[in-house]
Amino acid sequence: MNISANIPAAPADPGKRIVRQRDIIDRRALAEKVEALIAEHGMTKARPLILPLLQDALADGRAEISRRLLKKPSAGHEMAAAQSFLVDQLVRLIHDIAVYHQYPVSNPSSGERISVMAVGGYGRGEMAPHSDVDIAFLTPHKATSWTEQAVEAMLYWLWDLGLKVGQSSRSIDEMVRMAKGDLSIRTALLEGRYIWGDTGVYEESKHRFFNEVVAGTDSVFVAEKLAERDARHKKMGDSRYVVEPNVKEGKGGMRDLQTLYWIGKYIHRVASAQDLVDVGLLTADEFKRFRKAANFLWAVRCHMHDLTGRAEDRLTFDLQSEVAQRMRFADRPGKSAVE
Repeated sequence: MNISANIPAAPADPGKRIVRQRDIIDRRALAEKVEALIAEHGMTKARPLILPLLQDALADGRAEISRRLLKKPSAGHEMAAAQSFLVDQLVRLIHDIAVYHQYPVSNPSSGERISVMAVGGYGRGEMAPHSDVDIAFLTPHKATSWTEQAVEAMLYWLWDLGLKVGQSSRSIDEMVRMAKGDLSIRTALLEGRYIWGDTGVYEESKHRFFNEVVAGTDSVFVAEKLAERDARHKKMGDSRYVVEPNVKEGKGGMRDLQTLYWIGKYIHRVASAQDLVDVGLLTADEFKRFRKAANFLWAVRCHMHDLTGRAEDRLTFDLQSEVAQRMRFADRPGKSAVE
């Protein structure tokens, strides 16, 4: 099989699924304000003035998504995509501040290039309001002093926004080597999505990932993912019937659906779960049922994050009635709203 002919396109930009994007965040207007502050004060003095703008944009965006969630309380996928879109715009703006203003290079060398890639759930374009922001900073060669400074600057902006960042900064060679030896890294990169920066670095990394890491390892990946799933089930109690279920990691939860999709994507080299219908792994009806289940779980998870103001994935007793009320479940004869 010609692997290079079967490298999937990047996952779709979550922004394409969002209505009234500028009600969540208007990156262009925000960028103009940032540029004006830098022009007036210089980068060093402008930084403490820029940070509140970004903090307000994040808070306002989350508030808008929260309002939408209350209006459409079962729209899990839509809200997960909206949160990912919000973070995308902030990451893009932060990249431009770091690369073009904090550490500008008038004539960059071949090694002074950075691509910012979303990985894991963020790579899929699915995030709850307080999900981790999982990012890979990729460079064509071993890091230079400039790339180290630029990456550090971007991370400080993200941390100052209060975001919990899962990050790696690697050359393409390092990415390939580490992905070969680490299942978690391989899985995260499988969901990789270009956010911003050098497109050539991203395309090369994607090409080498599928040609040098994925090719010929299908059976090993499947075995490892199933073993990982079994270990997770055992840790979480190995039952679908839990009084305070973890909607992400528990048996029958989001991670189980994602494991199915990961295996399908890895074997068939597709960019999205929807494409698994085209290759014959799932029927259209099966995918519809899985999609409906995932949408419900995403809605529940988004409500829990929204209610608690943190990354809460366990549907505790004190949250169950509130989530049920938000999602407009009502008591019926013989069954409560929570049930």
